[in-house]
Parts: sequence; C-alpha cells; structure tokens
Amino acid sequence: MLGFTTISVTKYDMVVRISRETGLPQACVQDVVQRVLDTISTAVARGEKVEIRNFGIFKVRVYKAHIGRNPRRPGVDVRIPDRSVVKFKPGKDMREAVKKLSPR
Repeated sequence: MLGFTTISVTKYDMVVRISRETGLPQACVQDVVQRVLDTISTAVARGEKVEIRNFGIFKVRVYKAHIGRNPRRPGVDVRIPDRSVVKFKPGKDMREAVKKLSPR
C-alpha cells in the first residue's frame, strides 16, 4: 500500500468548481456535466470506444467464459461465464500527472 489518503471528487464538487471558475450558474453546469456523463455511458453501453483527447479512453473489454478454481475447494471446477467490463486507459497528460505523485 502506498499510503495515499482517500480523497474523492464528487459530481457535485466538479459542478461547484466549474461554476465558480466560469461564472455559469450551477444548474447549467450540472446539466452539461450530466449530459457528458450520459453520453459516455450510452456509447460505452453500446460497445463503442469513447476517446477524450488528453484525458483517456473508455472501452468495453469482453472476457470469454473459462473454468476457474475455488482456492477453498481445489477439487471443484467453477464455470465463469462471459462478461463485459468497462476499461479506462488514461491519456498521456493524466499518466504524467499521476507519475509526479509522491508515494507517501
């Protein structure tokens, strides 16, 4: 464990920050932020790749069905079905910013 403290930024936090920085009403900013998130979610749910330059790429990764093992019952095979998951690959700017974080 790297010892990072847990800090989260909520959608509300983003709306307030953007509203303060732009002078736009929070209701307008909330609508735009929600539409952006809905657009990303809808596209990814259709299996489309969403690329936001200098931020990252959202895409669906499909894992094929396979046989797994239960470590508590090693003699019993467990069938793991196909599944789709959302993957996020950060863009170059984000990767560089994260590299600068101190591990302590």
